[in-house]
Amino acid sequence: MALAARNEAKLNEVAEEIAAQGGAAAVFALDLASEESIKGCAKAAIGHFGAIEILVNNAGITRDTLMLRMKRADWDDVIQTNLTGTFLMTQAVMSSMLRARWGRIISISSVVGETGQAGQANYAASKAGLIGLTKSLARELASRNITANAIAPGYIETAMTAVLDEKQRESMLAQIPLGRSGTDAEIASAVRFLASEEAGYITGHVLDVNGGMYMG
Repeated sequence: MALAARNEAKLNEVAEEIAAQGGAAAVFALDLASEESIKGCAKAAIGHFGAIEILVNNAGITRDTLMLRMKRADWDDVIQTNLTGTFLMTQAVMSSMLRARWGRIISISSVVGETGQAGQANYAASKAGLIGLTKSLARELASRNITANAIAPGYIETAMTAVLDEKQRESMLAQIPLGRSGTDAEIASAVRFLASEEAGYITGHVLDVNGGMYMG
């Protein structure tokens, strides 16, 4: 397994957890805001493993503010990392899947990419863009037995949501029929399913993992 992100210290912790459970993982430095970094990471990972046949695009940054006050840099930074970075990384590893005539591309979108969200025009646009990208890839790659799907998490307990205050948390939970936030393990389970042979007849799909927050 290849683990890639900017924070190599955290990646090494994850790699150690994987090793402790009998697996193996290699760590690669990656900055999704840099095309050079993306291409270098893809080349290094393919060189190390020989091929990349399952890609999970899990980048996500926010620069939240109302549209009226949003600076161009706030827009560009989020689109570059969340959407353009995914495009470039997917493009960089596609040839490996095409040669194998098998592959799984799984991109982590968001419920706000389906519903919109005040104060998050840039983030919602980037995550909605991932859905369009996913559906287009699904059509382009199906003949090579490569599937492309997206997962749209709702309110998940992560570092990104940890900054919410109690009032914001209560407001968010009130919108969720199941009455609780989700966990990263539940998102990982959805990823595992879409990466499996059991999901071989699913492509171009957006899997909502949101406790009923949005029912499309």
